[in-house]
Amino acid sequence: MSPDEPFDEGVAARAVIAADGTLTGWSEGARRLLGHAADEVVGRPATDLLADGAIPPPVPEQGRWSGELTLRHRDGHTVSAWVLAHRRPPEGPEAVEWVAVSPPEAAEAELPDDPLVRASLTQSPCATMIFDERLRLRGVNDAMADLLGMPADRLRGLTPTEIGSRPQNREFEENLRRVLSTGRRQDMQAYMKASGETRGAHAWLARIAPLTDDSGRVRGLCVTAHDFTDQYRARERLQLVNEASVRIGTTLDVTRTAQELADVCVPALADFVSVDLLDAREHGGESTGPPTAPVSLRRAAHQSVNAHSPEAVAKPGQVDVYPENSPQAASLILGHSIVASGRDGDLERWLAWDPVRFRRVREYGIHSTMSVPLQARGTTLGVAVFTRFRRTEDFTADDVLLAEEVTARAAVCIDNARRYSRERETTLTLQRSLLPRSLPRTAAVEAASRYLPATRSGVGGDWFDVIPLSGMRVAMVVGDVVGHGIQASATMGRLRTAVRTLADIDLAPDELLTHLDDLVVRLSQESGGDSGTGEVGATCLYAVYDPVSRRCTLARAGHPLPLLVPPDGPARQLDLPSGPPLGVGGLPFECAEVELREGSVLSFHTDGLLASRERDVDASQRMLREALSAPADSLDEICERVLHTLLPPAGSADDVALLLARTRGLPASQVATWDIPADPALVAPIRKQVVDQLDQWALTEASFTAELVVSELVTNAIRYGAPPIRLRLIHDGSTLICEVSDTNHTAPHLRRAKTWDEGGRGLLLVAQLTQRWGSRHTAEGKTIWAELELLDEL
Repeated sequence: MSPDEPFDEGVAARAVIAADGTLTGWSEGARRLLGHAADEVVGRPATDLLADGAIPPPVPEQGRWSGELTLRHRDGHTVSAWVLAHRRPPEGPEAVEWVAVSPPEAAEAELPDDPLVRASLTQSPCATMIFDERLRLRGVNDAMADLLGMPADRLRGLTPTEIGSRPQNREFEENLRRVLSTGRRQDMQAYMKASGETRGAHAWLARIAPLTDDSGRVRGLCVTAHDFTDQYRARERLQLVNEASVRIGTTLDVTRTAQELADVCVPALADFVSVDLLDAREHGGESTGPPTAPVSLRRAAHQSVNAHSPEAVAKPGQVDVYPENSPQAASLILGHSIVASGRDGDLERWLAWDPVRFRRVREYGIHSTMSVPLQARGTTLGVAVFTRFRRTEDFTADDVLLAEEVTARAAVCIDNARRYSRERETTLTLQRSLLPRSLPRTAAVEAASRYLPATRSGVGGDWFDVIPLSGMRVAMVVGDVVGHGIQASATMGRLRTAVRTLADIDLAPDELLTHLDDLVVRLSQESGGDSGTGEVGATCLYAVYDPVSRRCTLARAGHPLPLLVPPDGPARQLDLPSGPPLGVGGLPFECAEVELREGSVLSFHTDGLLASRERDVDASQRMLREALSAPADSLDEICERVLHTLLPPAGSADDVALLLARTRGLPASQVATWDIPADPALVAPIRKQVVDQLDQWALTEASFTAELVVSELVTNAIRYGAPPIRLRLIHDGSTLICEVSDTNHTAPHLRRAKTWDEGGRGLLLVAQLTQRWGSRHTAEGKTIWAELELLDEL
């Protein structure tokens, strides 16, 4: 406070003293009392005002002092005055100041004939005080004097801010002025410890009413104080329970829910709260009965009124073992709350097992603890420990009921989070076991993929796959099952298996989706019972790429369009026919064929990649095209860039599957083709041409096996097939493929020949000599193929 700060006109002597003992303020009442003008004393030590030999008053520990002082008047004589000194809280960076007040002499005499005092003291049923028009205290009854901790005759003539410097005094004086000017009653609530009380803080309701004369003019104010601590605390408890229902359980995360419990209860119920959960590794994730001592508890969360929670003995995630004589273990074993107080020695007895905790009790002045078990649905989850050291009162029976109510709500939320976490982990394990662990290396494409489960709605049924086919071809598939959870993951696994089975028989993309649609319809009927409500649905995109012709055939069933990134151009969407989602049934699927240059990148994704609340689908598609078009050293780098560009840091609300494939082309020098006349006599020259071709490819050691396989396949095609007949050899360095095509749609099958059969041994021989063999239907007929592993041969 600056020395020249003005004071309100009044008869009370008032002085402001800085922390170093220097006078910084001097009122008119002080000048009247001691004769010194403000400019004569401001800036001088306050002790200069004491009479010779007077003992300076001690510095009060509780922020207030009162007593008689012998002061020196300006003209030299001494003045005996009763002085009330109280510490004023600092405003901003200023140091703490003391306000010293001496009531006016005229106010020290009793005023038994004062009608305002007489009316208020006789009519007020509780602690009462009377103020005049200048907000000077005119009278108090005994109940109010006891609360203020001062004799009534020492308080008369003082204003509220002269009686005390707490913020409540300032607010109280402002309310008095408001009632004085408006003439309307007003209530003021405050939670504080009255100056004359020895107990803790209480909730007070001050009711301020104007006192008027016969003409209706406001001549003073009557203030009555009511202790409504019980109602205040009951309202606080209801508010805490309501706040707990809103703030606890906002997520399905165990640690976050435990932290929310601790945050809600500090400082409303306790000064420090810790939440310890039974170690899931020891109890298998769940305990259906009370644990046995010793108990292993993992610290899930804690909160304190002090920054960084210095009272905490355990860190979050740390596991501690609690013996039977600890409050944590005892409350869990007994199944009810345990309250311990340092005043009756219970706290030291409970903490005798742990010297570290015992030292913390002494260090921080902890005087009361409450251990409440966390139980939900018959399951014991852990314990919440509430501690008080700043609040002076011990935990009461009402506090126990409140803590049990809040922890019961939190326990249900923690149990929900644990159940969700276990189910999510199970679903993730199932999902990842059904997805490919690694993509196969093929001569047709270089592939990379990413799968991210949903962060909020649960694991879904997104999947992808790369399937090697005959003739160096490769199939690529991306799908998305409707829904989330274990059911969606299981359905995804069935569909992925079905796709692999159908791809193994070399169905065209549109035919494969037709068979897959029939399967989804049957699954829907099974899940819906006789009603067939169609609860199963999915989307799918299936593509087959041939590195020899460099053509890709695609078909989709309600799935997002793929993107193509040419070797020297920006990404663009492929225009494919729009097929219905799987499970609709009865509608056809169409294929589209595109020619791809070597080094082109195909991008397949599920709709979770583009879904966003912050932007529309068009903006997401534009961002995806830009991310795919930017230069990169590898497909993995492109995958990471796409996910970083389109997905928020917290993860996607839906599952995301991304599959990238860079096409490769097989040079013409690695393919040899012959048109075969339907004449068995020409088989021998064909074998010779095959051997010559293998010599050119430096595959001489594979000639014998290849010659036998070609002879058998060509002979069968001439004998049982229909012209034109074509032989094709393909090799990529590690594999040699022999293909014989004809226009007969009848496919051969493997059988064991009987003793006198003239045929039936050819395909059996082919199966034994080759790594794989099979047949596939084409638009013109069929193709019989066989693969030889050159590394084994060499």
